[in-house]
Amino acid sequence: MKLPGLLGKGPNRSRRTAKRKARARVEPRMEEVCGRENCQRALRREKANKGSPGIEGMRVGELPGYLKQHWPAIGEQLLNGTYQPQPGRRVEITKPDGGVRKLGIPTVLDRFIQQAVMQVLQSRGEATFSEHSQGFRPPRSAQQYIAEGHAGWWIWIWKSFSIG
Repeated sequence: MKLPGLLGKGPNRSRRTAKRKARARVEPRMEEVCGRENCQRALRREKANKGSPGIEGMRVGELPGYLKQHWPAIGEQLLNGTYQPQPGRRVEITKPDGGVRKLGIPTVLDRFIQQAVMQVLQSRGEATFSEHSQGFRPPRSAQQYIAEGHAGWWIWIWKSFSIG
């Protein structure tokens, strides 16, 4: 007895195909990350951030010259999955309450690559979010969500389940 959907046939096949196609649209491709336009945008963003030098001592202003010389090898490593980020420097910042916040300081090159990856992930993920999803999405904020009047039901849930 054949059951529909077990061997790739039947009513579930179209759903599986649709899911696979949706995943393919959402999965970032390293080719996009390494693309010229994306990398130029990442470089502009790094310059605009005016970040401090990386642990290797390179300043953001030196990055374009470094990339001109080394990008063919770096891009190839990224595309074939062999790129290894450099170890970061651990820095501890004292918090007002007396605790310590640990930060990792990467190289300027690794920050640039992180920015390029983040841009692709963000653009791909943006299409999957609800229009009401505000948190951690530039230029949105949780305050905008509340200002739009969407927080009322959260407050109701919070009060309903609060103990005390």
